[in-house]
Amino acid sequence: MLMTPAIVALQIIALSVTGMALLASGFAWKILRYWNLASGSELQIRLEQRTYLISTLLGFALSAELLSLLLFVHTAESLSSQFVGAMCATGVLNINPFGFPTLLLKITVFFLATLWLALDRVDHQGYDYPLVRAKYGLLLAIAPLTVVEGVLQTRYFLDLEPDVITSCCGSLFSANPHGVAAELAGWSVRPALAIFYAMAGLSLMIGLAFRRWLWLGPLFTVSSILNFGVAIAAIIAFISLYVYENPHHHCPFCLLKAGYDYVGYALYLPLFIATAAGISAGVIAPFRQIASLQTVIPVEIQRLTWLALGGFGIFYGLATGLMLRSSLILF
Repeated sequence: MLMTPAIVALQIIALSVTGMALLASGFAWKILRYWNLASGSELQIRLEQRTYLISTLLGFALSAELLSLLLFVHTAESLSSQFVGAMCATGVLNINPFGFPTLLLKITVFFLATLWLALDRVDHQGYDYPLVRAKYGLLLAIAPLTVVEGVLQTRYFLDLEPDVITSCCGSLFSANPHGVAAELAGWSVRPALAIFYAMAGLSLMIGLAFRRWLWLGPLFTVSSILNFGVAIAAIIAFISLYVYENPHHHCPFCLLKAGYDYVGYALYLPLFIATAAGISAGVIAPFRQIASLQTVIPVEIQRLTWLALGGFGIFYGLATGLMLRSSLILF
C-alpha cells in the first residue's frame, strides 16, 4: 500500500463523512417516524432543536465529500508515475478491481450530496421545516452509499502495489477491445458531433422554458443528466482527439495533465457543477406548492437554472474552442 498525504486526507474524509452520515441516519429515522410540527411534545421540541445542529454538521461533511471527488481523481493522476505501464489516472484506477467502482460511486454520491445541500438550503428558508422529511429521507439513501464508497476506497488504496504492472489508457479507451469505454471510443465522429450539439440546444431550450413554466422541473432534471452523459461520451469520442491532435488517443484522464494545460479541469468542473445545479433545480420545483416556499422556490430555481445553463455554456464553449484551434482534421 502506498501512503501519501492525499491518500491519508481521502481516508480521513471518508471516515468522517461515513461516521456523520450514519450518526445522522439514526436522527433521520426519528424524523420520519415521529416528526409532527403540530405537536408540542418534548420529543418534537428535541427534534426541532437538534435538526439545526445535524443539518450544519451534515452540510460540512457532504461539502467535504464533494471535494473528495476532485482530490481522488487528482491523486490517481499524481500516482501514475509510480506504476509501470500507467501513463495517467486510467492505469492507476485500473490497477485493481476497486478503482473505477470507487470513482463511479463518488460521482453518484457527489450528485446526491449536492441535491441534499440544495434541499437543506430551501428547507431553512421555510418557516415550518417544509422539506425536513424529504431531505432526511434522501439522507437514508446517501448514508449506505457513503459506507460502500468508504469500503471500496479503502480496499483500493490497500491493494495499490507499486510492483504491479498495469495497463495504459490506450488499451482501455481503444476502438478495438470490448467494453463501454471501447464503444465510446469507436463512436463515429459525425453522429457524435451532431448529438453533442443537438443536446446543447435541447438543454438550452428546456432550461429557458423551465424558468417560465416550473412544472417542467422533472424534464430539466432528466435533460441535465442526459447532457452529462452525452458530454462525457463526447469527450471520449472526439473532443479528446482534438486536444491531443491524435486520432487514436481517446483517454479522458490525460486531459488533466500539465502537458495539456490541465484543460480537463476546465472542462469537467463546469460540467459537474452545471449537472448538479440542473438536477437540484428540477427536483425542488415540485415543492413550489408548499405555502411557506411559494416565494422561495422560484428564486432558488432561477439561481440554479442560470448556474446550470452557465456551466453547460462554459463547457460547450470551451469544447468548441478546443476543436477549432486544433490542427487535427477528422472530417
